[in-house]
Amino acid sequence: MDTGMVIIGAGESGVRAAFALREHGYAGPVTLIGAERHLPYERPPLSKEAMAADDPQAKTIADHQRLVEHGINLISETTATAVDRHARAVRLGDGSSLAYERLLLATGAAPRRLPFDHGPRMAYLRTFDDALAIRRHLRPGRPIAIIGGGFVGLELAAAARRLGAEVTLIEAQSRILKRGVPEEIAAVIDARHRAEGVKLIIEDGIADMSENSACVVIQLTSGRRLEADLAIIGIGAVAVTGLAQAAGLAIDNGIAVDEYLATSDPHIFAAGDCCSFPLALYGGRRVRLEAWRNAQEQGTLAAKNMLGMGEDKDGGEPHRFVPWFWSDQYDLGLQIVGLCDEGSHVVRRDMDNGAFILFHLAHDGRLVAASGIGAGMTVARDIQLAEMLIAKGVRPDAEKLVSLATKLKTLLAA
Repeated sequence: MDTGMVIIGAGESGVRAAFALREHGYAGPVTLIGAERHLPYERPPLSKEAMAADDPQAKTIADHQRLVEHGINLISETTATAVDRHARAVRLGDGSSLAYERLLLATGAAPRRLPFDHGPRMAYLRTFDDALAIRRHLRPGRPIAIIGGGFVGLELAAAARRLGAEVTLIEAQSRILKRGVPEEIAAVIDARHRAEGVKLIIEDGIADMSENSACVVIQLTSGRRLEADLAIIGIGAVAVTGLAQAAGLAIDNGIAVDEYLATSDPHIFAAGDCCSFPLALYGGRRVRLEAWRNAQEQGTLAAKNMLGMGEDKDGGEPHRFVPWFWSDQYDLGLQIVGLCDEGSHVVRRDMDNGAFILFHLAHDGRLVAASGIGAGMTVARDIQLAEMLIAKGVRPDAEKLVSLATKLKTLLAA
């Protein structure tokens, strides 16, 4: 068998890695293995534009012609069933094998599931086909239950209301967006959903779920009973690690990689939602990020390190990126850069039309995160500047961060 670069997972990270291999001059075989029937597509729109559109379409990352032009062999509707580390080969569902020079695992994440029987009226959103199935239920007046008050659940709630569905969202924790989003920002999102007609049920869990030909029946831990045309379950995601675990690779809240995105096997790398990695900017704290830009950045970085083209003397380039997240709901744009829980002190910068940014400072005065919300892209420019400040390890004066008279760009020279 001819050896080459093999990538398992045809999502954002895997596709970005495939093209980056070519951009950096790799001339050998590049094979991209994807389980779905579609061309590679972006997932964030599935809970946003694609869901609310009259005729949902997948936002393709790369079409067939571009893949061919770059010599990338996409094997669709195929599952990798095993990794033979000794032979350096991947076994596929059809019984064939692919030898690899380097292997990239970009297997992503899968929805966390509830421990109940699942039928056609209990839906999870991960794929474009999932989105199409959900979209068919989002019609004026249809009762829709959404379980989980994280990003996906809230974005789906906004899309469903835009289409006229009657939405009830159930969150077991004390508020929505409990993980990673400051309470002040979550309160703005909460109020907007209520104003748009979403019924929010907070601090109430799911005791049982069942369905019949007419509806899904949801029994809450409080004793309350709900009926809906469809229940969409969005209670988080878990890294897809089965192949890696079966191959004996280290697992730690995902496929464990080092700062170069290499696994415990130097010939195998991992990138995107499936891996946990040390964040240098936060003292090597190991994290796993489910974010579009992180998938892109890690795909590119993994490709460079698979080729040994990094800046370090040993040919590697470490991960130095600052985490960035975003969400659009109604006309509101939420952006977060850095890790908010790393901060011990928070100051607020109020902007026009109710927009604001929270700056999160560490004990030593370093800016470690910024979180903002406002109409459209109101906070985008300042969040981008905050990202630069975080990357540089700047210790800005808190009063200057609060004052609109301060141009954040000037703090970069501090």
